[in-house]
Amino acid sequence: MTGSAFSVCVYCGSRTGADARHTAAAQAVGRWIGHHGGQLVYGGGRNGLMGAVADATLAAGGRVLGIIPRALVEKEWAHTACSELRIVETMHERKRLMAEHSDAFLALPGGIGTFEEFFEVWTWRQLGYHDKPVGLLNHHGYYDTLLAFVQASVAAGFMNDWQLDLIRVGEEPEPLLAALVESAGLSAAPRLDAL
Repeated sequence: MTGSAFSVCVYCGSRTGADARHTAAAQAVGRWIGHHGGQLVYGGGRNGLMGAVADATLAAGGRVLGIIPRALVEKEWAHTACSELRIVETMHERKRLMAEHSDAFLALPGGIGTFEEFFEVWTWRQLGYHDKPVGLLNHHGYYDTLLAFVQASVAAGFMNDWQLDLIRVGEEPEPLLAALVESAGLSAAPRLDAL
């Protein structure tokens, strides 16, 4: 047990992207987790939005568990300031451990790796491998076209509305995080009054 009130697994870009507002959103996610006594679980990188959310969590007093494959450590992408950095051999092991150590999942803006992790954990939920809440931060409309495509998949008969109901979409970090933690049956209340 970590001693943290809750653990949120965050998937996000290893780049900052072209819009600085996404970095600000990643920092807001980290601050919220830290200020509410939580733990960030993430892929262990120091670059891009990954580094931003980890740094902000640590600066706000939160715990950070980074899980990274050895091949990425050897490329010097590991965030060595994590509260705990676990080095694993494969991406599959990384994703399994991230899921095991999390109470909820949140995807921020990112690229192909973020998409893959988000869809995988969403798929795992629909198959009953876990019942943890899954969130998508559609910050400044970043995921508008993805959400439109998913709706088109429903219209085409390849998905059902109940599958869409398995994810929670929000535009701002703080209310989405609060809803995910509450949906997990946990409380971030003990430190709310300190903000």
